[in-house]
Amino acid sequence: MSFDIALMLTSFPQLLAGLGMTLQLLGISLVSGLVIAIVTSWARTTRFLRWPAEAYVYFFRGTPLLVQLFVIYFGLPQAEFVRSGPWWPFLREPFWCMCLALSLNNGAYVAEIIRGGMLGIGKGLKEASWALGLSRFHHLRLVTVPIVTRLCLPTYGNEVVSLMKSTALASTVTLLDVTGVARSIVAETFAPYEIFIAAALIYLALTFLMQTLVSCLEARLGRYAQR
Repeated sequence: MSFDIALMLTSFPQLLAGLGMTLQLLGISLVSGLVIAIVTSWARTTRFLRWPAEAYVYFFRGTPLLVQLFVIYFGLPQAEFVRSGPWWPFLREPFWCMCLALSLNNGAYVAEIIRGGMLGIGKGLKEASWALGLSRFHHLRLVTVPIVTRLCLPTYGNEVVSLMKSTALASTVTLLDVTGVARSIVAETFAPYEIFIAAALIYLALTFLMQTLVSCLEARLGRYAQR
């Protein structure tokens, strides 16, 4: 089997054309997923919303993302109340269906990451805040949030990388992200080996950039602990 390096190199500009779609999906899903996770984490501390929040986290962490995407993309349009509702202009678009699936999945995982970070705050820190006369708001802003952020950042960084790789599923709903463009090139050239290796190199570069950014944030947030 011969390896066509020239074909792999010439495919990079076409593959990079799909990078914008990948980054759009990643950016929207990260922001909305974080919002969902924060709301879910708060709901898990309440009496009446705890069980719905637990059920949401259990479902989206316990089922494959591809199944969730197909339920949203193929299943929801079958419901009459969805087609006649205000969300139909969005749910009939593959892009927004993919964003919804990624956001809900990411929100469930990040909610669990936040819960783990919250468990890292000992009772002694709360008592120390009360002894210093800090209000509940100042305790949250000055003590809870910085500590939880530092504890959660390494795991959250891994989740960001995992979410980036999950955007490759967008090609299954006709979106031309990096993987979608790669599949279309393979259909024309019948050279999957070279094309998908080129796509893999692009994902590796994105992963390296994300891990570097997370490492820099970890170093900055942990500089006081190091001292």
